[in-house]
Amino acid sequence: QVQVVESGGGLVQPGGSLRLSCVASGFVFSWYDMNWYRQAPGKERELVATITSAGETTNLAASVKGRFTISRDNAKNTVYLQMNSLKPEDTAVYYCNVVVGFKYSWGQGTQVTVSS
Repeated sequence: QVQVVESGGGLVQPGGSLRLSCVASGFVFSWYDMNWYRQAPGKERELVATITSAGETTNLAASVKGRFTISRDNAKNTVYLQMNSLKPEDTAVYYCNVVVGFKYSWGQGTQVTVSS
């Protein structure tokens, strides 16, 4: 079955960087767009970044544009989220997502905490 597993979260000071990874299985990874979402305490889950199947196009939320980069390695079935210049408001659980056959699949999430 479709499975995505996130890693790379942690505690970082404001202005710091983290790289999240998401390893996928159970589907032909190179055929599908991949997404990163995040959910902060008390808030709804929001779309942060999207990358098309071959990696030719990316889209980022306005709140992270210029600081975050999404990329993928189709040979490794992995999508990344490079996060630079982190701010306290970036604190959230970050989720990898793919839609296969109209079904949304989510990982368990990885916690990112930005605090001094």
